[in-house]
Amino acid sequence: MTVMAGATIAPALPGMKLFFQDVLHADILVKLVLTMPALLIAIGAPFSGILLDRWGRKPVIIMALILYGLAGASGYLLDSLYGILIGRALLGLAVAGVMSGFTTLIADYFSGDKLNQFMGYQAGFMGLGGVVFLLAGGYLADVGWQYPFLIYLFAFVVLPGVLFAIDEPDLQASSIQQSVPVEKVTFLSKNVILIYVVAFAGMVIFYMIPVQLPFYLTENGVSSSQVGMALAAQALVAAIVSLQFQKIKARFSFERIAGLVFLAMGLGYIILATSSSYAIVILGLLIFGIGLGMVVPNLNVWLISAIPATVRGRAIGGLTMSLFLGQFLSPVIVQPILAQAGTTGAFGIIGGVSLLLGVVSVGFPIIQRRFRSLS
Repeated sequence: MTVMAGATIAPALPGMKLFFQDVLHADILVKLVLTMPALLIAIGAPFSGILLDRWGRKPVIIMALILYGLAGASGYLLDSLYGILIGRALLGLAVAGVMSGFTTLIADYFSGDKLNQFMGYQAGFMGLGGVVFLLAGGYLADVGWQYPFLIYLFAFVVLPGVLFAIDEPDLQASSIQQSVPVEKVTFLSKNVILIYVVAFAGMVIFYMIPVQLPFYLTENGVSSSQVGMALAAQALVAAIVSLQFQKIKARFSFERIAGLVFLAMGLGYIILATSSSYAIVILGLLIFGIGLGMVVPNLNVWLISAIPATVRGRAIGGLTMSLFLGQFLSPVIVQPILAQAGTTGAFGIIGGVSLLLGVVSVGFPIIQRRFRSLS
């Protein structure tokens, strides 16, 4: 319901573009339908973080879930492209509360190895949700472009569990009793800013897949259901890798894992850029999924290890903002490259940039240590 919230309707974009072809600037507006939630998540996440620290986790999550179901499913009923965009904007505000709220709860409940393990579980279930929702979105898009919007009603399946099975942590009561007000505790540091930058860059690189790949594949004779299957295959690999995050973290530092993420994504893009068949596209997405599976748990645990518990909601809200601002701006940043190099050329260029970031992330700490030892 979070990272893949926008991508759920990705298989429906070509059909939506055809339906609204008479609308001025339909080509751009249809792509905004996919990315609009990311902008509102980026705007709303810091505010949801403040509410999480002030009101508590559970009330914010409940309100966010109700809005998620109503706003997300509104696209099924609307036949106005601008009306759909408004619904997607409200969905973004809901996702901001859902993602920040649940991630903050996990940080409240667990620490140490159990935190690493559960963050892996969280990202793993994000991936498994992506498998189910993207497959469903693909098959429903073959029926009609409106039908994938019904998937967002899943929020009302989750809501009773939140109402009756989630307990508010004791952290709220203890933080109120502290002599230093929560508002005066800062969490911004060089390390936290670095985490936010890595999150932003990772999402700019990742989100070219759900935005551009459906159009690339359909132009080459691939059906909406096959687009959904391709994206779901990537999500499945990401889920499997996420579930192994505790073992990965035991062997590598946060910075090294970030480097491995960029290397896997870069290699995946290079394969996409040189693909000559649907099977090769799937191979590229599978390798890309290896990197994608490490992104969210690594960033979450990295951030939590660097911040005071009393401002956890706001810090995680800032991370959510960075992730989804990257998603929203990804098409804007990539568009000039697409205009000059075409889709496959853009895959190659973005892949090269990602590989470079991976080499720097993996190699810089090694060079730094050797330099210090020589000095």
